[in-house]
Amino acid sequence: MFSEATYNGIGFGLGFSVTMNPAQTLIPGSAGEYSWGGAATTSFWIDPAEELAAIFMTQVLPSSAYPIRGNAHPWSTPPSPDSNL
Repeated sequence: MFSEATYNGIGFGLGFSVTMNPAQTLIPGSAGEYSWGGAATTSFWIDPAEELAAIFMTQVLPSSAYPIRGNAHPWSTPPSPDSNL
């Protein structure tokens, strides 16, 4: 497996992916968020709608050994104002 995620709801720009339809990605985020994953499970994402940027650095090879990128994204998502947290 080349990627830990499907490409549903994702488009591509010059050097990064762009979330086109967040519901189809099954990962929390906003339309217009852009990101990219690299070797050793590194990743970055920038969500202009939430004014959020994250850089995630690890040393896990192959990146499919443990799907940590998909798990790390919700950790950085701010809680909803309606949340009980």
